[in-house]
Amino acid sequence: MSHAHPRWRLAKKILTWLFFLAVAVLLVVYAQKVDWQEVWKIIRNYDRAALLGAVALTIVSYLIYGCYDLLGRVYCGHKLAKRQVMLVSCICYAFNLTLSTWVGGIGMRYRLYSRLGLPGSTITRIFSLSIATNWLGYILLGGVIFSIGVVELPAHWYIRDGTLRLIGGALLLFIAVYLWACAFAKRRHLTIKGQKLVLPSWRFALLQMLISSANWMAMGAIIWLLLGQQVHYFFVLGVLLVSSIAGVIVHIPAGIGVLEAVFIALLSGEHASQGTIIAALLAYRLLYFFIPLALATVGYLWLEGRAKKLKAKNQKALAE
Repeated sequence: MSHAHPRWRLAKKILTWLFFLAVAVLLVVYAQKVDWQEVWKIIRNYDRAALLGAVALTIVSYLIYGCYDLLGRVYCGHKLAKRQVMLVSCICYAFNLTLSTWVGGIGMRYRLYSRLGLPGSTITRIFSLSIATNWLGYILLGGVIFSIGVVELPAHWYIRDGTLRLIGGALLLFIAVYLWACAFAKRRHLTIKGQKLVLPSWRFALLQMLISSANWMAMGAIIWLLLGQQVHYFFVLGVLLVSSIAGVIVHIPAGIGVLEAVFIALLSGEHASQGTIIAALLAYRLLYFFIPLALATVGYLWLEGRAKKLKAKNQKALAE
């Protein structure tokens, strides 16, 4: 058995690298089929109002996401300054989108919040609530959009329209059960690996869903604007939801290739040209992923440099 574990770890590393190599090859093959001249022409001729709208919605989306950790502040009852909470949340979100949940959502939250004086148990509850909030909004929107048949799947796709409607119904059922539990469950405490999680009130749960749904809708609106409003907004939002869950399943950082593949499969042809889709998604990645990541890096370094002073200030405020 002592030799089995190193061999298994080596096999996992090899399989992981082969997977990423296969993805890279597929992206190169796919990129060769794209009319890049059309893509650059579309990007150069973007409507200025649409771009400004997309920038504004990106800012709004990040601010909404910051509210996830403000909910965590209420949920945990910690007294960290709201502006510090918002800053940490937005920094973690930018790193989360590009470098995965483990790096941005969990690792960086632990690093920054602990540097600001919060204990590990509180940080665990904060990111647990943040993850729950994010997916509650997804489940609510996905349940509505999938069940009413907004997203039209191609005939050759992996699942049929009827299956997607059933998935939508199941998502709505989950939301109903969760709200019922928040309103009427007698046992409201759950302990996981020594961490006590408390079921929120139904009003708090509704607030989670509304805030998260607003964030997902803002993300969809960014892509819709960048597509030149050629496609119905709720169809674009539905495709984004499909691509997001596909990205989680495939587990590629930033969902590189997955987002593009799903959008092209579901929108290309009668809805929008391939060049328009690629141009919109390139602009979306730049506005929503890469520019915020650069700003978040600056914010992270600033916060690291100020962490000791902020921690001392926070401890003094708590003592008073």
